[in-house]
Amino acid sequence: MQELRAHFDALVFDLDGTLVETAPDLEAALNHTLAAHGYPTVPSADVRPMIGDGALAMLRRGLAASGIELDEAAMRPLFDAYFDYYLDNVANQSQPFPGLLAQLDAARAAGFKLGVCTNKAIGFTEKLLDLLDLAKYFDAVLGGDSLPVRKPDPEHLLATLRQMDCAPDRAVMLGDSNNDVQAARNAGVKVVLVSFGYTAIPVAELDRDVLMDHFDELPAALATLA
Repeated sequence: MQELRAHFDALVFDLDGTLVETAPDLEAALNHTLAAHGYPTVPSADVRPMIGDGALAMLRRGLAASGIELDEAAMRPLFDAYFDYYLDNVANQSQPFPGLLAQLDAARAAGFKLGVCTNKAIGFTEKLLDLLDLAKYFDAVLGGDSLPVRKPDPEHLLATLRQMDCAPDRAVMLGDSNNDVQAARNAGVKVVLVSFGYTAIPVAELDRDVLMDHFDELPAALATLA
């Protein structure tokens, strides 16, 4: 990693599906909420593409899978119930992806600044990172409600970089979805995608600079960008 510091100063990570396998806990929160309010639950295989735009969007997609659409007032009690349940169960089954911790350790040792830019609400984000002992790695953490905008708006990523005192051309975004690609492209940041994340669009079809299948490939991915 050390030789790559000549080319880049910071790595910014998406959270769900990039840093952490959160789908089991997100699925549990979604289906608990739907069932508690009398709505059909969502099969496991259908939940992963629903992740990435925040809790409210996932709830709406979960309902839409059964042909149900609710107005804002009707969504409020579902969102509140989801929020309370997920906050209490945010890390029951969630785990960092294989190889992540070794790469975070190596990046920090090499002098990289590390950040998180996620559409997950900041309350969920901070608690999850704390419970998984990941918070110590990051110089900046911005959630989906930290600003008036969020990914794919580039300002979400740019604000994360400003907190890290890093220029866009000296940073790399690591993500798993089109939100990450669009935010990075419009911010002037190179983007590496992981193949194991959550995306409604097949990851091979997304406009990434590099695609990697395991965090062990991160140094080689950065070398390719350099």
